[in-house]
Amino acid sequence: MENTAVNVIQTALWDCQMADKWQFPFLCGKTTEEIRFLPKDYSLKEYVADVARLGLDVAWQRICKYVLQFGETDFLQIADFGKLYEEGLALSDKDRKKSSGQYFTPKDVARVMSQWLDNVDGEAVCDVACGTGNLILAYFEYIGRERTRSLLDGGKLHLYDNDNTALTICVTSILLRYGTQFLPKINVHCADFLSSGIALPPASKVISNPPYAAVSSIPQTWQQTKTVCETKELYAAFMEKIMRQSAGSVIITPYSFIGGGKFLPLRMEMNGHNGFVVSFDNVPGTIFNGRKHGVFNSNTGNSVRAAITVVENKPDKKGFRFSPLIRFKATERQELLTCGKLETFIGEAYQSVDSRNTMFAKCDKRLETVFDVWKAKGTHLLGFYTRSVGAYRLSMPNTCRYFTAAASHTLERKGQITLCFDDEDVFNYVYCMVNSSFVYWHWRLYDGGITYPLGLLRQMPLFVDLLTDDDKRFFRTTAQEMMAAGKDYIVTKNNVGVQENIKYPRRYRDRINGRLLQILGLDIPAEIFDIVHSNMALEVSLCGE
Repeated sequence: MENTAVNVIQTALWDCQMADKWQFPFLCGKTTEEIRFLPKDYSLKEYVADVARLGLDVAWQRICKYVLQFGETDFLQIADFGKLYEEGLALSDKDRKKSSGQYFTPKDVARVMSQWLDNVDGEAVCDVACGTGNLILAYFEYIGRERTRSLLDGGKLHLYDNDNTALTICVTSILLRYGTQFLPKINVHCADFLSSGIALPPASKVISNPPYAAVSSIPQTWQQTKTVCETKELYAAFMEKIMRQSAGSVIITPYSFIGGGKFLPLRMEMNGHNGFVVSFDNVPGTIFNGRKHGVFNSNTGNSVRAAITVVENKPDKKGFRFSPLIRFKATERQELLTCGKLETFIGEAYQSVDSRNTMFAKCDKRLETVFDVWKAKGTHLLGFYTRSVGAYRLSMPNTCRYFTAAASHTLERKGQITLCFDDEDVFNYVYCMVNSSFVYWHWRLYDGGITYPLGLLRQMPLFVDLLTDDDKRFFRTTAQEMMAAGKDYIVTKNNVGVQENIKYPRRYRDRINGRLLQILGLDIPAEIFDIVHSNMALEVSLCGE
């Protein structure tokens, strides 16, 4: 072990009969009274008081010493250490907590990640940004006591974090569960993982929930890669270093690297590896349970959209397979969060990026055929046909949780996209496309965040060249019918001023979808797109009624 965490724990393992005579040089002159053992009925109230009186680090040194001597109590349970520590951070150092950018990995997610980690190659096991250890503890629980003790005895565990107190908690938890005799064999690295002086051991496999925070300046101690310099995002830098130095890995991060423009260098790095990525929406259910503990408890409805990246590095594969952006209800969580169920969502195609196709597509494998044909037959992008001014104009709300919609008039709302055309046939066709599933699906494929970026919309492929005269009549008639009835389907929210939207009956979407599929030469029912609009992962619901 390379840091003062070892001092805390080694001190805790001294003869408990000598407790009143212990010397604690790391407590910076604290008196014996201030560092006395905890009462047996130690509670949340006393914990909060200790954090305020002694500081978070000293409070946890006392807790770790106590549980190593006397074991867990009703209040001090290993399973709750992570939440307690995070709440303590919120109480004692809000800036430190906020800048850490860390979400606590729920147990069910950690279990899924553990199973996938067990399936990738690697001899040494590393938890990068381990925090208080819930990921590595979940992995040990998954592989069982015998395999865990063998791994520990072989010196094959490596823990990385720059928070010495969190590392102390992590190691304490491992020793409590598997035996204090393994203390000298646990490799603890209390340092900046991104520093050039820190490296993963050979033939290692990594599990990680890295910090999710931007950096304003790049330390000189980091390797100045394109990913680091262009993204300035900690999680992207962690992903890159882990992929470069490990045999395989399982990493949970925000999903923005899949399509975000500044993350292209990371996607290019991924071309040299292979595996799969499962991504999750944050409505209606959230992977991180919608909140951080402590000071951020008010965030109960808009958690980060996350992705689990599994780097397999199979010798005969190139690129990554992707799931769609999975949207699920809380009632589905238990059934959904298993490796077997999640793997059913992953597409068959291994994707790589290049100068022409710069983003990964989160495509449901049931729609891969439609997607491939659409890309192949989409001869021009939407931006090719739009004009800064034009005789024909449509408005589209740029927030689109479950669908997109076009209106022929400007809506009373903040946030809308206006598209202008000088060709009536193209306008009618695009108007219908926006009110179909295709425009919404394009957003889910490449983004799916809060708003629909205009730049992404302009990159949507169109197949105007395939339209027959009969197709043009269909789109003209349908567009005119919808525009005439449009004001009957205005819906209004008044939560942040007046926010108009337009919600057409489902029959219009199905009619347009059927025609578009027919033009693409696909004999597929229009209802196939229900899987794009549904708010349930395990059951297709007929949305839009």
